[in-house]
Formats: sequence, C-alpha cells, structure tokens
Amino acid sequence: MRRILSYLFQAIVLGLAMAFVATYLWPEFIKREGPAVEIRQTPAETTKQTGSGTYSYALAVDKASPAVVNINTAKVVTVRPNPFFDDPFFRQFFGETDNLITPRKHVETSLGSGVIMSEQGYILTNHHVIQGADAIQVVLQDGRTAQAKVVGSDPDTDVAVLKIDLKKLPTITLGHSDILRVGDVVLAIGNPFGVGQTVTMGIVSATGRNRLGINTFENFIQTDAAINPGNSGGALIDAAGRLVGINTAIFSRSGGYQGIGFAIPTSLAESVMKEILEHGRPLRGWLGIEGQAITPQIAQALDLSNADGVVVAGVVRGGPAHHAGMQPGDVILSIDGKKITEARDALLSITSRKPGDRVKLEILRNNKRATLEIVAIERPSRAALTE
Repeated sequence: MRRILSYLFQAIVLGLAMAFVATYLWPEFIKREGPAVEIRQTPAETTKQTGSGTYSYALAVDKASPAVVNINTAKVVTVRPNPFFDDPFFRQFFGETDNLITPRKHVETSLGSGVIMSEQGYILTNHHVIQGADAIQVVLQDGRTAQAKVVGSDPDTDVAVLKIDLKKLPTITLGHSDILRVGDVVLAIGNPFGVGQTVTMGIVSATGRNRLGINTFENFIQTDAAINPGNSGGALIDAAGRLVGINTAIFSRSGGYQGIGFAIPTSLAESVMKEILEHGRPLRGWLGIEGQAITPQIAQALDLSNADGVVVAGVVRGGPAHHAGMQPGDVILSIDGKKITEARDALLSITSRKPGDRVKLEILRNNKRATLEIVAIERPSRAALTE
C-alpha cells in the first residue's frame, strides 16, 4: 500500500514539474487568450444628436418636410401666328390660310414648392411660382391634393400667399432668420425638376445679400445647399427643423446649381404675409423721389465737399416730396435721424414707413442744411411705377 502511495506521489510531482517546464520554457504550447476587442457603438438615440453637434438631420427633416408642398400651375397661353400668313400675296400662292392665321391656345405648366404656415391652410411661396397662373394645384407629402387660390402676391419681394381648404394640415415651425450666422447648417426642401420632395444640405454662406437685381427689396440668405428649378418657394430650415427662409433663386451661368442659392429670410417673408392677410397687399410708404449715389463727378457738379448722402435725381410731379418742396439736386443726409449713405438705404427707410406717417428728411441744398417733413402715401404698384 505504501509502495502504491509512493508511486502516486512521484507521478504527481513529475506532472507538476513537466507543467512548470512547459509553461516557462515552451509558452507556444500553451494556449493563451488575448484581451477582448471592445468596439464602442454609440446608442441609436445619440447618433441623431449629441451635445457637441448634430450627426443626422433626419429629425429636422421629419419635423419640417410634411409642411412642404409641391405646387403645380397651369395657364392658358394664346399664340398668335405671324401676320405674314394673312398677307394677300401669300394667299395668292397658297390659297385659304384661315387655319394658319387663327390664334391658337395651349396650356403651359410649371412646378414649384410652398410651405404650409397655418392650420387654416395658408401657404407661403414665391410670386414668380404662381404668376399668371389660371389654375394652381397643391400636392401634400401625404398624397392629398387641393386647388389653391391666391390670397395676395408681392412682386417686389417675390412673396405670395395661397390658401387651400383641407383638414388636419401639418404646419412648419418658424425659426429666427435674424440670428443666422455664416457657417450654420441649413437644409433646403423642395421639388426640384418635379422628381418629388428632395432634401439637400449646405451652410449659410452669407446673410444680407442685396443689389443682385433679383427683387426690388433684397435681403437674401446665401447658401450652398443645392437649389434647382422647382425648389422655388420651398423651405430653408435650420438643423432643428425650423423655417428660416423661402428658397427663391440661384446664381448660375448654366441654369443649374453651381453652389450659390438665395432664400428670402423668414423675418421679411412673414412680415409681407401678415400684411397680405390683413390688407390684401403690403403697405409701404412712398415720397415720390428717385435717389442716386453721389459719384465724384456729381460731387464736383454740385460743388459738394464730400460724397456723403444720396442725391435726388428726380421728383415725381404732384407727389408728396414735390408738395413739400423737394427739388432735384437736393442731397439727402438723413431720414428720421438715420444717416443715409446709399440709395438703397433711402428706399428701405422710406418704404418701411406706413402711408400717413410723417418722414423727416435732413437735406443739403446749395451747401446749406435744411429739414423737410413729408407725409408718406402708399407706394404705387410696380406696374404703375414703370409706366
């Protein structure tokens, strides 16, 4: 029995010795498990938005896109043939030409976008989208359609307001366009080329763009978010899905997107919309003067010591300024105490007044300062001003 226990003890010692040798002298024979590789995956909720920034704009699009609509317009156009076909000489050789000289009508269609602003069915879009249309059809994201009527339109800002009669309409949330900064992320939602609702992303490239020759009153947000034909009237939203602009125009040499698009800020579009809903049209002040920047040549001709102010190039006969005694050649230095340096400044300052408001102008005439107080009247339509 002792011999058996002795053999068993020796076997155990021998096994331990072999394990020791194998562990320290031939580690390749020992199967080792390395440390587990940890792949950190951000939870689904935080991939949408984190404290340091936004990685996905799906929430913003989900919030805003139901309120962005497609606008289809149609108008009947009469085509008059060349009067050459009615010439007796032509008839002599070709016989009866009544079928050639009869005016023909055909329907022209166009596409655009719009934004539902209220549950009552008021839609904000561009004037040029619905200009001259005989029929306007609005298509919602949920597939519903409705015929729209024009509540009012303002070609000077390229803003129009439509109305549809549908229940349970989605509406957009207004943002603050006045606090936009260059570099802020924005998304453009619309119906480019009629392919269906499309979302593009970019940043605010500039604010307060003007003197582009697009509208009479310009204060555009410039963005590199892709805007193409059919996007006009659609929404420009911020990263939270709030409306900050109405997409309006692009700068392009080819007619397609080239990285420069423009949107009307909501601060301007909303104010025009409110005036249209209240009065049927925007009410703007008018004095009946035409201003012009002072060039070195003008300053020399008027014997001016500097080029401050805006020279009055013309005064409408019978207008408020004419009745107040303003003359061509007068230099406007300030309006209601605000210094005027450009003709555009004078235009915006005067049109911001309401009909009936008294406007105080400080002028320079024959190098002598004077003050005129003029009662503004309603600004005539663009058509009346160009007659």
